[in-house]
Amino acid sequence: MSNEQANPGTTELPATPFAARLLRPLDIVGGGLLDLLEHIGSAFWLLFATIGWVIKSFTHKRVRVGRAAIISQMVRIGVRSVFIVSLVSGCVGLILAFQLSPPLEQFGQKELVANIISVAVLRELGPLIGAIVLTGFAGASIAAELGTMVVSEEVEALEASALDPIRFLVVPRVIASIISMTILAIIASVVSIAAALFISVTVLQIPYSPYLNNPLEQAKLVDFGTGVAKGAIFGLLIGVIACINGLRVTGGAAGVGKATTSTVVQCVVAIVIADLAFTAVFFALKLT
Repeated sequence: MSNEQANPGTTELPATPFAARLLRPLDIVGGGLLDLLEHIGSAFWLLFATIGWVIKSFTHKRVRVGRAAIISQMVRIGVRSVFIVSLVSGCVGLILAFQLSPPLEQFGQKELVANIISVAVLRELGPLIGAIVLTGFAGASIAAELGTMVVSEEVEALEASALDPIRFLVVPRVIASIISMTILAIIASVVSIAAALFISVTVLQIPYSPYLNNPLEQAKLVDFGTGVAKGAIFGLLIGVIACINGLRVTGGAAGVGKATTSTVVQCVVAIVIADLAFTAVFFALKLT
């Protein structure tokens, strides 16, 4: 009796050709790159469509983006994030004060803790902390909400009623994300500096007057403007990425979960890359 007759349930697969084995990694890498470019292109298309509706709302009286919807999203995205952003940024301010004080004290420059913290927080940490927290708090929520609407065919119902989903669903969320993130960046910077001031005066024994005067002398208006600009850009990235992932959901509940996870990862990566681009530009312009 042959092996095939002895094991009728097993079948032998034909050997994969050597050339196919060599091309398989290239196929995987190329397919992933094409998917990435398609996703980025869809995000840019969504951004341009959103900008178009915003422009139309100013140029056409009949076109409205819905102020009530924007305010509702701002409350949901921004107001509810204030506590967690303040908590995280305050802890970061305390950590920076504790970490910077010992090495600066060795050189007799303990008061410079205020200088370093003020510049670092206003330029980098304030908007960055707010953006990362907002990504997990609101970005994932936006993607899950829109993904659920896609799965339950609510988006198709809007299109069947001749209503543009971008105008009624995307525009309010993107505008709310930009405004909320800009304000949260300022709040995060203020709370972080205030927390560092409190711990420096009460625990680290740094005089109040030098600590208060040093940041005012060190920090410039461009530092504050940089943080505000970063907050707006980070908010735009969070809003667009969350919306595009939510609208592209397929596969039911599993697709919603995948879109939520992808939103958090993509937002964090996009925020870090945008922060790097900001820093490189300001360094080239000698604004740092």
